[in-house]
Amino acid sequence: MNIATWNVNGIRAILKKEFMNSVEELSADIICLQETKAQTDEVEKALAGLSSFNIYSNAADQKGYSGTVILSKTKPLNVTYDMGIEEHDREGRIICAEYPDFYVVNVYVPNSGRGLVRLDYRQKWDADFLSYLKNLNKTKPVIACGDFNVAHRAIDLKNDKSNYNKTAGYTQIEIDGMDNFLNEGFVDSFRELYPDEVAYTYWSYRFNSRAKNTGWRLDYFLIPQNFFDHIKDVKIHNDIMGSDHCPVSLQLNTK
Repeated sequence: MNIATWNVNGIRAILKKEFMNSVEELSADIICLQETKAQTDEVEKALAGLSSFNIYSNAADQKGYSGTVILSKTKPLNVTYDMGIEEHDREGRIICAEYPDFYVVNVYVPNSGRGLVRLDYRQKWDADFLSYLKNLNKTKPVIACGDFNVAHRAIDLKNDKSNYNKTAGYTQIEIDGMDNFLNEGFVDSFRELYPDEVAYTYWSYRFNSRAKNTGWRLDYFLIPQNFFDHIKDVKIHNDIMGSDHCPVSLQLNTK
């Protein structure tokens, strides 16, 4: 089974940038999209051409903001939305699809914002989201994927020293948040497989960042340690364009 995650930075915008060809190239059974920036009816209209997928959308209360989608060739056993905490459940940031052997949780973690104005909120989000994942994981393994909006280590961004504790996505509070996931038995699957590989999944549209490869690794597959033997590979598709993020895919062997 092949699962992909991709922050598309606007589902309607990316449709104008060979998105359908990219979906075919990924050849995924499940595709998790973040930052769709569309209401559910708009998503369904935009993705009507993907007839081989079941489409599940979670939209923010605020139009044109946030939003997540799961595309699944196999109909899940069950699909749920959000984590059940009102202050976190207004921005369409979580979809959970249940399959026979595992859950797939698609997440778009809140950005701490310019001037780190949402950093305190982000800290609470990380703690509550970890509790949510741990609770699911009691039933069956959880594959949590999406834009986690943090570069975990210095290797995960180009300019670590100039960004540390100054820029959203690379503060100690956010790093500690990711540490907490790993300390509670989840594995950063790409980094586990490729401990020394420099690879990014996000590049700012400014300053010709992608051409210069001035990037950040913000997009992850977190897997329970006791499920990691089922992971065959994790690939960062930095050659697929259309967004300021690129897709990441996970090859899974459930047998």
